[in-house]
Amino acid sequence: MHESSAQISHAPRTDHPPWHTHHGTPTMMTKNTPEKGRATHMCTRVVWPDANGSVIVGRNMDFHMDLLTNLWKYPRGIERTDGVHGTLAWKATYGSIVATAFDLVATDGMNEEGFAGHILWLAESDYGKPEASATQLSQAIWLQYYLDNFATVAEAVAWTNDTQVEIAQLFDPTGHLVPTLHLAINDATGDSAIIEYTDGKPQVYHSRDYKVMTNSPTFDKQLELVTQFDGLGGDKSLPGSTLASDRFARASYYVEHQVQPKTQVDAIAAMFSIIRNAAQPFRTPEPGKPDASQTIWQVVLDLTNKRYVFESTTRPGIVWVNLDELSFSEGSKVLRLDLVSRLMLEGGLAGNVSHSFSDVGEAATQVLATGTQALEFVAKKQDEFAEIQEVVQKLVGAKK
Repeated sequence: MHESSAQISHAPRTDHPPWHTHHGTPTMMTKNTPEKGRATHMCTRVVWPDANGSVIVGRNMDFHMDLLTNLWKYPRGIERTDGVHGTLAWKATYGSIVATAFDLVATDGMNEEGFAGHILWLAESDYGKPEASATQLSQAIWLQYYLDNFATVAEAVAWTNDTQVEIAQLFDPTGHLVPTLHLAINDATGDSAIIEYTDGKPQVYHSRDYKVMTNSPTFDKQLELVTQFDGLGGDKSLPGSTLASDRFARASYYVEHQVQPKTQVDAIAAMFSIIRNAAQPFRTPEPGKPDASQTIWQVVLDLTNKRYVFESTTRPGIVWVNLDELSFSEGSKVLRLDLVSRLMLEGGLAGNVSHSFSDVGEAATQVLATGTQALEFVAKKQDEFAEIQEVVQKLVGAKK
């Protein structure tokens, strides 16, 4: 690998005082600033790398609306492109299980090697405007690329470093919400990395010690803030709010204060207890935050034993998938586990659902493909739409 200018961090910095599609993806480049707009989106990811021989990961999905999440099984051999210009194309080396938003966007997942990734919100994200000659990935395919191609965090970090991959943002024709995201990755060895973009280039924080990721501020500043709390380097009591920095502190504390589990069930139960402590409760709107997020689902992954556990808070129920019970062989079908209609408190899916996936059929696949292609067309016309939006906004302003 040739030397590159990627920004790689392997230890806490001391110099400073949170989409995938089948056939393509929409993109848009825009600059965002922290805490602007009506919606606030939050999530938490925690790694327990030494749970009596297993690597256990927990993640909360916090959002202000139902994402209609289902689980999908993708086999090896699927051909995909970058969702931008199609310059980067690949054939999936590894099969994966992913949790989607609206059956289009991969938000969380694990591949058959025990490599996992988690997309979370980061308001400070600034992807710049990627050069046409740069290696690019749409936000929609960002996570899936990593799941398709890497078995370890070290491989993923090396590729990110080598290519200086740039990220193209999703296009939102309503102008209401443009995703600003960062990516956490972890593997069956217990390794971990966080990838953020604040100046158009990847800032990679790579260390087995980086066990927690939430949202704002950026990861380097989170590492500084957390040291003020008792048990983490300071003398302040653990904070109790839903602020990302407070959730970061609580998750960091509790993952470091676990007894060794006797069984896999003990390990999974312990991780659920940690991420529930960092969850966002259902609540009335807060002042200035009418669309504040709530925890809508949680997952716990056993990267060692390849188990993916899903719990919904909006459709109360808990299910799990054992990856070794599924076929990821090339040529096998893409399958969906319908959680939206089948996960419920009474009479719904429960327990091991590894054999409950089904083929959605050619018609449904075509509908998804058509919708994706339409959005992709809009994304390619982003400059024209931006000009139209500016004109419309001026006209609206003139009429007030």
